[in-house]
Amino acid sequence: MKDEQIIVGGQAVIEGVMMRAPHSYAVAVRRPDGQIVSKGERLPVLSEKYPILKLPVLRGSAVLIHSMILGIKALNFSASVVFHEGDDESIVEKEAELQAAALTSGIAATAPVAVATKPAVKEKAAKKTSTAAAAGSMIFAVIFNVILFIVLPLLLTNMLFVYFGNGTIDAHSASGTWYANSWAWIKAALHPVRPSVAFNLVDGLIRMTFFLIMITSFSLLRDIRRVFEYHGAEHKVVYTWEAGEELTVENARRKRRQHPRCGTSFLMVVMLVSIVAFSIVKFDSLFLNFLVRVLLMPVVAGVS
Repeated sequence: MKDEQIIVGGQAVIEGVMMRAPHSYAVAVRRPDGQIVSKGERLPVLSEKYPILKLPVLRGSAVLIHSMILGIKALNFSASVVFHEGDDESIVEKEAELQAAALTSGIAATAPVAVATKPAVKEKAAKKTSTAAAAGSMIFAVIFNVILFIVLPLLLTNMLFVYFGNGTIDAHSASGTWYANSWAWIKAALHPVRPSVAFNLVDGLIRMTFFLIMITSFSLLRDIRRVFEYHGAEHKVVYTWEAGEELTVENARRKRRQHPRCGTSFLMVVMLVSIVAFSIVKFDSLFLNFLVRVLLMPVVAGVS
């Protein structure tokens, strides 16, 4: 394959970037002393091993999951390099914190290359702890995203349509106590509304609002803001490659920070596609509508 035909993407990691092509990837991370630690590996072609993954929607879902796993692997490597001078516990805690934030939001260097080394036993123990931390971060991120981007928007939209559909939320309890009144109000507000295009449009707008607030809030954190800066640098490198220019800091510096194939932009496309998908499959039950939103996410992501 000619160089100009190779699609290159990437992801920001802790104090560095991960760049990937269809068949390989490389990570470069800057240590506190200024040295650059790098590693590269070939990637398996899933569609060759599993031909069924060549189908459009399945292909998109498989690529998304594989990219997430590769991203976690690159974050693990960057954390081990940047925090290699601290103890293993502090490394894992910092790594888990940044992974959780990165999951809920994706070269040209002339500095000397260094390779971090550890005793075999210590490295094995650190790897197990790091894997556990990564798994914990993924589980936390999935639960956090489901609550913030599926459960809350669905419940808020349902309440709005109940209120504006009836002019008020009619909730009365016989006992008159505050907790009984509150429970009656909640039951009335959560009376299932069958989703329509308008319902899912409001649901999508609330979801996008939450997403923008989350990204803005994360950008105020120093460590995450630093990762965002590398995110912009990664975009500049991709632009330089696509322009056919030499991969130098000078050439990359002139490029834009925003890129149309950015993962953050992709998430916005996912939200738009979900508005249509959730308007097709719908039920007169909040639980079933929630379940559909969860089960259809791989399909929505694949279509996107």
